Amino acid sequence: MFAVRPRVGTFYLKRILSRSMTNVIIVAPGCEMITSRPTNVFFGSKLKEFQHFSTVTEKQSSESLKGKSEKREFQAETRMLLDIVARSLYSDKEVFIRELISNASDALEKFRYLSVSSVPESGNLKELDRPLEIRLTTDKQNRTITFQDSGIGMTKEELTQNLGTIARSGSKSFIEEIKKQGAEQASSIIGQFGVGFYSAFMVADKIEVFTRSSKGDSPGYQWSSDGSGTYEIQEADGVEIGTKIVVYLKTDCREFADDDTVKSIIKKYSNFVSSPIFLNNDQVNSIKPLWLFEPKEITQEQHIEFYKFISNSYDKPRFTLHYKTDAPLSIRSILYVPEGKPGLFELSRDSDVGVALYSRKILIKSKAENILPKWLRFVKGVVDSEDIPLNLSRELLQNSALITKLRTVLTNRFLKFMVEMSQKDPLQYEAFYKDYSIFLKEGIVTSQSPLEKEEIAKLLRFESSKLSNGQRTSLSDYSSRQKDDQKSIFYLAAPSRELAETSPYYESLKKRDIEVLFCYEMYDELVLLELKEFGGRALVSVENDMQRDPLDKSESIIGSEGLQQSQVDELISFLKTNLTGKVFDVRTTQKLDSHPCVIVVPEMAAARHFIRTQAQNLTEENRFALLRPQLEINAKIAVGAPWFLRNVDLHDDLELDSLSIQL
Repeated sequence: MFAVRPRVGTFYLKRILSRSMTNVIIVAPGCEMITSRPTNVFFGSKLKEFQHFSTVTEKQSSESLKGKSEKREFQAETRMLLDIVARSLYSDKEVFIRELISNASDALEKFRYLSVSSVPESGNLKELDRPLEIRLTTDKQNRTITFQDSGIGMTKEELTQNLGTIARSGSKSFIEEIKKQGAEQASSIIGQFGVGFYSAFMVADKIEVFTRSSKGDSPGYQWSSDGSGTYEIQEADGVEIGTKIVVYLKTDCREFADDDTVKSIIKKYSNFVSSPIFLNNDQVNSIKPLWLFEPKEITQEQHIEFYKFISNSYDKPRFTLHYKTDAPLSIRSILYVPEGKPGLFELSRDSDVGVALYSRKILIKSKAENILPKWLRFVKGVVDSEDIPLNLSRELLQNSALITKLRTVLTNRFLKFMVEMSQKDPLQYEAFYKDYSIFLKEGIVTSQSPLEKEEIAKLLRFESSKLSNGQRTSLSDYSSRQKDDQKSIFYLAAPSRELAETSPYYESLKKRDIEVLFCYEMYDELVLLELKEFGGRALVSVENDMQRDPLDKSESIIGSEGLQQSQVDELISFLKTNLTGKVFDVRTTQKLDSHPCVIVVPEMAAARHFIRTQAQNLTEENRFALLRPQLEINAKIAVGAPWFLRNVDLHDDLELDSLSIQL
């Protein structure tokens, strides 16, 4: 026996082998020991009978066929559906790897359950101490990829039932049978084996299945088919317990025999399968499915690592919601709010939602749009629900009503969580609000549910006339400070606090000592218009308040220091004449104190939004007819004081034109 290190050249190795009829051991630093069987080696054009050497341990195929092969036809519905499944059902060919790994996981879960249960079958199982794992092997030269599990395996009858028809599913039948006995553990098995298995024909010229059941002394069998309508079953020796599937790839699908390609697909779809997955003897699925753990068991470092993995980013989570419930749906989820600011692509509504949907640790969709509303697209995370129904393919979610319920439950829980965070850590929430408030406001504008709008509104923050500059308050806190007789929440849109505090619209409420929220963003008005009310109190723009307050009696005599009624009438008449086409009406108001006048438009906030979005397409006359602006003047100061009568000649056109321009 020889020990040969890989530093020797190929020629030197050939010479050693050609002179020896004994075993050969190759020892490589950091590699496992690999032993060949006795060999005769002939070089050049002669036949070489030699085991394939690699830097990892590889098992030689030990199966050998025996007896006669039975050729059978697929059932009619299977033949009809086979072409659909293989060519049309899946949008991406790579999912066949996900499906076959899922089936292998099913087989392992089935064996685990039977090995610890008290059902009659459990006492007849063989090799109970074997390692439960999934192994994939690629062979680029021969264009094959092999899937092998050490799970429950199949008998000849089960092969026919499970692979002879798409309409029947081995795992599905097993779950139904176990559930009849009241064993809930069976729900951990996912998949419809027949359907998922046949997805491999998208990429395969031929598929061979070697399987031996764990039950009793079952013999091994080979099942093979090229997907053309028939399959063959033949007994085989040397078959290990479990199932081995060899996929002979089509020429245009040779990339699925590439290690790096297969590894990336496993990490994408099956990284959280509970059983170890090996690719050419290297374990691939090393990251744990944190959402299935108890929240107290997970460290912050694990959350950071997991967040970076699922979000493909380099920042940390700002907030982490680990949510588990069994009613009204079975949900296991982890949702993260990023620490970093949203990118330009995330701000666009065309970007994808960042939550992946799983069912029992198997990826259904990496960016599941229907699981959270579009305005929560900044949230990253994982949602796993056993209640999610699957169509023939895991890519097609079937029950829209159930998905809607799932979205509602998750959205409500996330909003509740964010309200809790805003109270528990106001400084951190303030930083979040600065970066992500636009998404919350989008949610209020786009949501069709009044209840959801109000829940989102609990997260809004505005500056207030009662608080110092830069300090924000919530609508809930505003309501708690209201006087008993105040039935509305007042807000004022202005570009800055300085302009808000000096606005003529704010004067009246300031004089009455009523708190007003200041909205600095131009879309804040639209948000509050869509919200309409909060906590049973109407949201009212101070501009609308000026028009609807019945205490304002504009026709009353101004006072001893103001104009007399006859002078007021004369001024109003003049302004109406000179501002024709500019204002719809002119009248006096008692609400102004330090300002000479103010323009009032019915539903000012809505009118402002209309002007920004639509008015550019209208002529000035049409705009005037729609807006119907009214001029309200304060007859107590400036133009209405005795100074006005002494210095302004109402019959001097030049002076009056100048006055109208000022107004």
